[in-house]
Amino acid sequence: MNRNLNIYGQRKARSRPISFLWTVAAAAMSFTIACGGKDPKAAGPQGPPAMPVKVQTARSVAVNDTTEYVATLKSRDSAVIMPQVEGQITQIYVHSGDRVSSGAPLMQIDPAKQQATVNSQEDTRAAQEANLKWARKQYDRISSLYAAGVASKQEFDQAKTALDAAEAQLRALDASVREQRVQLHYYRVAAPAAGIVGDIPVRVGDRVTTTTPLTTVDKPGTLEAYIYVPIERASQLRLNMPVQIMDSSGHAIAESRISFISPQVDNTTQTVLVKSRIANNNNKDILRTSQFIRARIIWGTRNGPVVPVLAVSRVGGQYFAFVAEQNNGSYVAHQKPLKLGEIAGNDYVVLDGIKPGDKVVVSGTQFLVDGMPVIPQS
Repeated sequence: MNRNLNIYGQRKARSRPISFLWTVAAAAMSFTIACGGKDPKAAGPQGPPAMPVKVQTARSVAVNDTTEYVATLKSRDSAVIMPQVEGQITQIYVHSGDRVSSGAPLMQIDPAKQQATVNSQEDTRAAQEANLKWARKQYDRISSLYAAGVASKQEFDQAKTALDAAEAQLRALDASVREQRVQLHYYRVAAPAAGIVGDIPVRVGDRVTTTTPLTTVDKPGTLEAYIYVPIERASQLRLNMPVQIMDSSGHAIAESRISFISPQVDNTTQTVLVKSRIANNNNKDILRTSQFIRARIIWGTRNGPVVPVLAVSRVGGQYFAFVAEQNNGSYVAHQKPLKLGEIAGNDYVVLDGIKPGDKVVVSGTQFLVDGMPVIPQS
């Protein structure tokens, strides 16, 4: 009995310091709360801190309403040289890239056969000329005898008819000789106008026909852009409507206007042909005949917002930009899908997605997510 009381007294003595510590801790906590401290467990979850970002207000500017099409350049001063006769090429006088004047010889087709034909016609004409001289003398003699009453009227008429037939025959031979000489002239192929000789696909010894391309002669100067506009926009086409010729970087290298609108629709492509003249004086090394280029038709001008190029990101083929919008007195970044137009300087023209006056985020966009708090800085 006494032993049990001693053990109980020892345990009770060891438990007093623990109870004392719990009492001190509770008092300290009560003092902290009384002095204005907050219970950490009572605080709610903390959100991400607001991120400082630079913003730029989307401004409204006058922008062009445009559409780009693939066009083909053609030259009205470019000639495809084809022979007007058949034969074998015996000589080529020029090389590709040579500058030639109008009428300069380009190639020679073997004229031997045609020369023989000309010589034969000339000999026939000479014989007929001799016949004409005899017929004229015969007519003069019969005419004198008829006047003296020695020759009959029938003999006089026969002499006159023979003379007229000889003269007509000589005129016919003259025309035939001229024709054969002109034909002989075609065996020497000449430049139809001054220009630059193009590729020469034939060689000496080749036999050519009237459908064989020999070369081209291009005169540097005005080109025409052939633009095929879908029928849906054909009603908006007007003569003198502005057209811009673009390079691969999207910069305008030539300015022009619509000079022709086809009254017909292409049955295959359902497009309308539009032509635009381009002065090629300053773009000789850029624009060439038969070249595919980008042509931009300017339909009109309208007011629309623009945003810096650096503020636009592309995800999965869709363009986006962050806009800082007010939310309960603070700003939150919202990601807006954009429909963009052309580039005007360092800005994109926005067709849809942003309104003038919106605060567009232009820095730190790679760190933003939709709904993230931000601190706009101009």
